Amino acid sequence: MTKFLSIFALTVSVPALALAQATADLDTNADGVLTLDEVQAGYPDISVDMFTTMDLNADGALDGEEIAAAQEAGILPPSQG
Repeated sequence: MTKFLSIFALTVSVPALALAQATADLDTNADGVLTLDEVQAGYPDISVDMFTTMDLNADGALDGEEIAAAQEAGILPPSQG
């Protein structure tokens, strides 16, 4: 059972770590979220309308959950790594 839990935890955490790294690479001010300017610096083809669509809580920034949802929806490219 312990081996199963360890494997499960690793399986769940690896994609989260990749997402965290991708976010950290774009998050130039290291505040834990991505602004439109930060996203456009990495992905110049992302428009204001696309960013607004990704910003599910309309706070002007993308958190990890919003980034993951945008990647799953195909709006934001998947993380490299």
